[in-house]
Amino acid sequence: MTGNAHAPTRRAGNRKAQLALLAAELFCARGYHGVGIDEIAAAAGISGPAIYRHFPTKYALLVHATRELAEAVRAEVTEGLAEGDTPAGQLDGALAALARLTVRQRKVGSLYQWEGRYLEPEHRHEFRDQLSAVVTQLTGPLRELRPELSAADADLLVRGAFSALASLTTHRAPIARGRAETLLRRLGATVLATGLPAPLTPAAQPDGTPTLTPGARREVLLAAAIKLFHERGYHAVSIEDIGAAAGINASSVYRHFAGKGDLLAAAYYRAADRLGATITSTLATTDTPARALDQLTESYIGLAFAQPDLVSVYLAENTNLPEHDRHQLRKAQRLHTEEWVRLLTATRPDLPATDARIIAHAALNVVIDLGRRVGFDTRTGGDSRVAAVAEAIFRS
Repeated sequence: MTGNAHAPTRRAGNRKAQLALLAAELFCARGYHGVGIDEIAAAAGISGPAIYRHFPTKYALLVHATRELAEAVRAEVTEGLAEGDTPAGQLDGALAALARLTVRQRKVGSLYQWEGRYLEPEHRHEFRDQLSAVVTQLTGPLRELRPELSAADADLLVRGAFSALASLTTHRAPIARGRAETLLRRLGATVLATGLPAPLTPAAQPDGTPTLTPGARREVLLAAAIKLFHERGYHAVSIEDIGAAAGINASSVYRHFAGKGDLLAAAYYRAADRLGATITSTLATTDTPARALDQLTESYIGLAFAQPDLVSVYLAENTNLPEHDRHQLRKAQRLHTEEWVRLLTATRPDLPATDARIIAHAALNVVIDLGRRVGFDTRTGGDSRVAAVAEAIFRS
């Protein structure tokens, strides 16, 4: 796949790959369900029916695009590893290759975060297996270089490095191509060099431990919607699903929310408010930018581990927000990120704001990606292990 999806002459011999790449760009920009076959065809300069000569459905385009992405990652890692004669050289070659790939495929790379929401189980497992095989390619030389690492630790660090590099595909912060490649390569190396605290052995807990649930009907509905949006993706969830999960009739949902879009917006405002409160509290209780950055990292990880569904929806579903809420909430997201950038540049005056922005996005992306990997479980010390990686990125 190439970095310019609108230059078909660069892959004139592979029309199928061109169409999948165009579709992937549109999916990532506007959401899978926000793009129709006719729009993909128009971007390719062909008629809608002409696409069906290559793909029977829009879903087939998504599957092909994810396969292309996984194959591109495998090929780059394989080629990068072959450039080194030592474990350190192999890892450096692979990181350099991945950084180049990420910059080239910035418009489509965020597909890696979608597999749980839009791929059917068969294709989801296929995609995960393909990426896991690539992770295994790197854990070998990493453990040769760092023999103290367990297999699980090496796996976590490699996935963290992938997440740091792939973070460039999840936002639009501007940065020169060469600078981006250099910075991402260094961030990946920083993650692979991170020391991890030992995992904890959780104390046995009785089955069926009672938990409190919200009493207000509106809060019950919002909690149910957030959980379902996270598990299935916004478009796969209906008002009937939300009502059933909350234990009420679908018609009763409309007494509290005008529609599913308002539920999603309410989730976003909830997340934005909590992130904003975290930032405000941190700044009010610390006396130096360095301490504030450490405290804010810890607080963000605490929020992500305490409410992973809310934070994941906040990061993943913005293309599905109602138009009147989208711009306001995207502005809030940018302002939150800028607080991290401000603290980072205050801590490190030699660091350009452009680089600090890329670093901040990388650290925040790693928290969510690795949090999923460790199950957002504080009992096993997952939060402290993720924090070690995020803090290493900020100090890289």
